[in-house]
Amino acid sequence: MNTRFTWVGSRPSVDFTATVGKREQAPFERMQEPADLARWFREAGLTHDEVPVSRRTYRQAVQLREALYRLFTGATRPADLDVVNQWSTRPLAGPRLTPDRRVATALTDVPELLSRLARDAVDLVTGPLAERIRVCASDDCSLLFVDTSRPGQRRWCSMNTCGARAKMATYRAPD
Repeated sequence: MNTRFTWVGSRPSVDFTATVGKREQAPFERMQEPADLARWFREAGLTHDEVPVSRRTYRQAVQLREALYRLFTGATRPADLDVVNQWSTRPLAGPRLTPDRRVATALTDVPELLSRLARDAVDLVTGPLAERIRVCASDDCSLLFVDTSRPGQRRWCSMNTCGARAKMATYRAPD
């Protein structure tokens, strides 16, 4: 059975950290094996290709995911920066031009996809939204999201789930 992924982060690198659910309460892995990582890349829209994922690159992806989570939550260790920088500085394949002057779809591999995630994270933490990376305010959720709301006051990862539950609990609470 395929575990469903969560897409509330507003950025691919933030959504990647959500492959662990209820991280601060009762953690569970949504990306249990290499095939799940390949599926995550497709569902995230980072590739349309079926990318083969080895056990080694799967472990590297998990290592990057954990480094990103600590980076986004302010708990970064020097080793985390090394991991993020290792991936963000990898050269990426550029577009290729076909004889009829169209851009050829380049096949993507896992290291390139991890590099794109690391670059997205670097762009996020050094850009204007760096101070808007939040942890969901729900007691039973610890997903990260980027608050892109105009006032910058968003509290929940998703209004449809955590926000709705919080508002319903407030409504049902005795006076």
